[in-house]
Amino acid sequence: MRRIGLFGGSFNPPHLGHLHLAEVLKESLSLDKVLLIPAKKPPHKPDTDYAPAEDRLAMCQLMAEEHDWLETDDFELHQQQVSYTYYTAKYFTETFPEDKFFLLVGGDMLASFTEWYRWQEILGMVSLACIAREQDEYEKLFPAAENLRQTGEIWLVNAEIFTVSSTKIRDMIGKNQNCSCYLSQKIVKYIREKNLYTGSDTACIR
Repeated sequence: MRRIGLFGGSFNPPHLGHLHLAEVLKESLSLDKVLLIPAKKPPHKPDTDYAPAEDRLAMCQLMAEEHDWLETDDFELHQQQVSYTYYTAKYFTETFPEDKFFLLVGGDMLASFTEWYRWQEILGMVSLACIAREQDEYEKLFPAAENLRQTGEIWLVNAEIFTVSSTKIRDMIGKNQNCSCYLSQKIVKYIREKNLYTGSDTACIR
């Protein structure tokens, strides 16, 4: 039985913070691999400032090329409905019934998990794995984790976080600021060549 992490998100763009999160959870939970799963229609985010789905997938693939335990999956990009996690969990657990899946989420997502679409059924299919960025966040999330453990398996990992957001990176690119410290060089090159996030005809990323 393989232990596989499901890491969904807009990945707009995928950055070193995403990679760090995946690495921490891989090591903490002894995962065999982590799947990056770009969302086509995130349920809680507007469509503005989104790179095309094929570009976000391509950037995830570039990140995965450098790590043999990291892969990408385009399941959500082929769906017509909003990218609810329920459908993704259902697909992977039914397609690979011999494997054990861990859904990787942030602390804010864990705290609001009972508001997710069909959340009880999600916990019946996969385990939740969440990183707490600091000790005080771990303590704040502990009651939510305990409550969810009545329904399914919850893992809380306390680890230092690489603090950066895709929103900040997009803003830096638009302002012609150097954000290469937050992105792999392959992704920097891809964004430059595709002229993503600049809002102009001239790529600004350095």
